[in-house]
Amino acid sequence: MARETSIKRVGMLFSGGPAPAANAVICAAALSFINNGIEVIGFLDGYERLEDFSPDSPLREGVDYLALTRDDVSGIRNRKDIILRTSRANPGKPVTALSDLADPEKNARLLAVYRALDSLEIDALVSIGGDDTLKTANYLYRMQELMPELRRLRIVHLPKTIDNDYYGIDWTFGFYSAAHFAAAEIRNLVADAKSTQTWYVLEIMGRKAGWLTYAAGIAGEATRMLSVEDFDGEFDANAVGAELADLMLAREKDGRKYGIVCIAEGLADKLPEDQKPKATDEHGNVRLGEAQVGRILADAMERAYKERTGVKVKVRSKQIGYETRCSEPSAFDVLLGTQLGVGAFRALVEEGLTGVMVSVRDQLSLTYVPFAELIDEATLKTRVRFIDRSSDFYRLARALEYQGILSRQD
Repeated sequence: MARETSIKRVGMLFSGGPAPAANAVICAAALSFINNGIEVIGFLDGYERLEDFSPDSPLREGVDYLALTRDDVSGIRNRKDIILRTSRANPGKPVTALSDLADPEKNARLLAVYRALDSLEIDALVSIGGDDTLKTANYLYRMQELMPELRRLRIVHLPKTIDNDYYGIDWTFGFYSAAHFAAAEIRNLVADAKSTQTWYVLEIMGRKAGWLTYAAGIAGEATRMLSVEDFDGEFDANAVGAELADLMLAREKDGRKYGIVCIAEGLADKLPEDQKPKATDEHGNVRLGEAQVGRILADAMERAYKERTGVKVKVRSKQIGYETRCSEPSAFDVLLGTQLGVGAFRALVEEGLTGVMVSVRDQLSLTYVPFAELIDEATLKTRVRFIDRSSDFYRLARALEYQGILSRQD
């Protein structure tokens, strides 16, 4: 039986990098609304079309959005490519202060998004994405507070990142699938390293935190794992390379002339200026894929080993990145994504909420976290959840590593 609600039409979009089980989220959310007589509009390519909207260029069905039906979303929960596609369009990029949300020079693209939604008589928006997408959802929510002339549009957000660095939820959908894929790659390279008696440095996705590096390293039985949480200050690749050369020699005494070092790509941001690559993106961040911090560390290990032994060795480096984002979704991620999708419906229709992120706890019990708890009020940036070095998760990784002589900062 359909529930009584003022919501007649819901918009949904996916923004930022892909993640396994994305379609499970879209499917469950769409079916929940459709089953209750609520129309669902799926916007294609994130905010890309919406931020450029104008009344002179209306949104086109089949080009800019899809009117989702039961057939569109049935049987897609395990599909790898995202049916709504995605982009990194960021309509809130000019905003640096709350007052900017009412400033015509700063809120133009956000206002274009709102007007695009209003043009289709959207009553509520389901936002699916990472930290920038959450930030945009919060901007749209707060902008309505500062501009009372706008028709009220409810907004809920569903957290997505394979990095698993979100506040307000223990595990994000896609994380375990990405970790499983990366772990399989690590195990393959462990076999290769053992067969050829060589070392690898594997650089794994994770700009801000090391959850994926540690989970993949634990499951893949890596020799050593390093991430941004391991260094309070700079990541001096030369100094760490020297310590890892000592680890190489310690393992050789045990008859193990091979090993796998997993590092988070975000360590590139912690390199000293004289080691840091100069190429940056439009936000001033180091282009992590191009930085090749794994290669930098591998070179440092080779130099240090030769200094100690006079012998030249080859330390291979490899990046494990984009291929994890659309890997086969695990059963857990499909379950988690499905519950989050249903949670969007329950938050909007059953609970009458807005300005919240859908989350789970315990055995996938739904909970709703206000944006205010996830966003730093002073900077308007999303809070990042790092691995606590005193946590049992971190201690698990340390307990399983090869107990060589590499010193630790904790």
